[in-house]
Amino acid sequence: MSNPATLVAEADRASAAQDFQRAQALLREAADVEPGNFAILMRLAGVSRAIGQPRVALDAVHRALAVAPLDFAGLLMRASLLERLGDAAAGEAWSHALAQRPDGPLPQQFAAVVAEGERRCAAWLDAREARLKAAMAGAEQIADIAERKRIARFRSNALRRTQPFHSEPTHFHFPELTEREFHPSDLFSWIADLEAATDSIAAEFDTVMGAERAELVPYIQYPDHAPMRQWQALNHNPDWTAIHLLQNGRRIDANTRHCPQTMALLDRIPQPRIAGCSPNAMFSLLAPGTRIPPHTGVANTRLVCHLPLIVPEGCWFRVGAETRAWQRGEAFLFDDTIEHEAMNPSDLLRVVFIIDAWHPDLSTAEKTAVKAMMEAEGAGATGL
Repeated sequence: MSNPATLVAEADRASAAQDFQRAQALLREAADVEPGNFAILMRLAGVSRAIGQPRVALDAVHRALAVAPLDFAGLLMRASLLERLGDAAAGEAWSHALAQRPDGPLPQQFAAVVAEGERRCAAWLDAREARLKAAMAGAEQIADIAERKRIARFRSNALRRTQPFHSEPTHFHFPELTEREFHPSDLFSWIADLEAATDSIAAEFDTVMGAERAELVPYIQYPDHAPMRQWQALNHNPDWTAIHLLQNGRRIDANTRHCPQTMALLDRIPQPRIAGCSPNAMFSLLAPGTRIPPHTGVANTRLVCHLPLIVPEGCWFRVGAETRAWQRGEAFLFDDTIEHEAMNPSDLLRVVFIIDAWHPDLSTAEKTAVKAMMEAEGAGATGL
C-alpha cells in the first residue's frame, strides 16, 4: 500500500508542473488509503476544480466537510462550487460559510472569495426576503402597528438578519415575564406626563449642573476586584457619569434640592419601592466619543425608562436587535436584562434622564414577593 504522505508530495509536484490529471489520480489514491484525511480531500477538491470537474470537486469537499463540518475553507469552496454549477442551494451555502468566518484579518487567498460570497449572499437574502414579504402581505394588511412590527421581526429572524435575544439578568430572574426589548409606552399612563415635563426637567438639570455642591459621580462604581467583566472599561470612568436624585431608594439631597419640579413629578410615578434597591432616578451623562459596551442588568422585574434631554447628532441606543436614536422629549421603556449598548459618537455631551418602573406583567402579590426577596438579599449591593 502506498504511503499517503509520499502520494501527496508527488501530487504537489505534479500540480506545480500543471499536471493536474496526475495530481488528481495521486490524491485519489491517497484518499483511498486515508478516507478521513481532511487535508487530502481538500487538495483533491482543488485539483478537480482546476481541471474543470466541479462535481468531482464538490464530492471531495462534501467528504472533507463530513470530517470537519464547520471548516471555513471547506464551506467557502462548497459555496463557490455550487455557484459555479448554478445550484439553487448556493445562496444558503454562502450564508453558512460566512457564518464561520474567523475573527481578525483573512489570509489574502480568501479575501476575493469572501467579498464575492458577501455579494452573492446579500442578493440571495434580498430575493428570499422579497418572496417572504409577498407571501406574508395578506397577513400584514390586516395587522395593527404592533402586530406588523412583530411579524417583520419574525421574518428578519428567519432570514438571520436579526437574532432572538432573551432576558439574562445578572442576579434575579422572575419566570414567565414577557420578554420585550422595548415595551409599548401606552402600557404606562405616566409616560405622557414625563414627556410633557421635558423642558422643566432639562432646566433643573442645568441648575444642578451649575450648583457648587452637586454630586456628579461615575455611573459604574464597583470594587476593582469584583467579578464584573462587562464593566471593566467604564468602572470608575468619568466618561459615563450620573447625577442621582434617587439612588437605590435614597434621596440625594445635594442634588434633589435643585430639582423640585422633577421630584414632584417622581412622587406621582409608581416606581418600585424596595429598601436598598429602588426607586432610582438620575441624569445620565455620556461624554463625547464614549461607548457603553454590551451588558445586561440585574433583575427582569423592573424596566428602565429613558427621557432624552440633550442628544447630539448620531447618538444611538441598542437593545437586543433593535437600535434607536434618542429623540429629545420622547421617552421609552426597555428591559435592561436583554443585552444592550449605547454610543455617543459626537464631540458633544449626551444627557438622558433615567428612572425605573415595575415590569407590567407582575401582579400585586408578585411585586410583594420581589420586594421581600430583594430586601432580604440586600440587593442594593448588586447595583440594582
